Amino acid sequence: MCRLAASRPSFDREQYLYLTTRGRKTNRPREIEIWFTEYETRFYVIAEYPSSHWVQNLGAHPEVQVRVAGKTLVARARVLSPQADPNLQRAVRELFDKKYGWSEGVVVELKPDAGPRTTARPPG
Repeated sequence: MCRLAASRPSFDREQYLYLTTRGRKTNRPREIEIWFTEYETRFYVIAEYPSSHWVQNLGAHPEVQVRVAGKTLVARARVLSPQADPNLQRAVRELFDKKYGWSEGVVVELKPDAGPRTTARPPG
């Protein structure tokens, strides 16, 4: 596993992140609490089923918001392909197995925008 730079916040102790997608039909924000891991400056989550509504929402609107450890980030989501991303999928599944004892399902990458890494949490 790649160690993160010392100047970046560590999310290792966090169990969940909050992922906000946009509804593919309603365009309304939808937030879920989900297990995650971080690898090489990106977050990864696993959907138990490819038919999960939040995964379907990503197909229509890949721009998402990630909230973890009091930080809010804008990110772009993509479903990893077992054929195109086999080594990355294997690494992410190993991290999930180590952290949660589970790694079955569809692996989704959340790549934070290249702008400022974190922003203050919006009021509300």
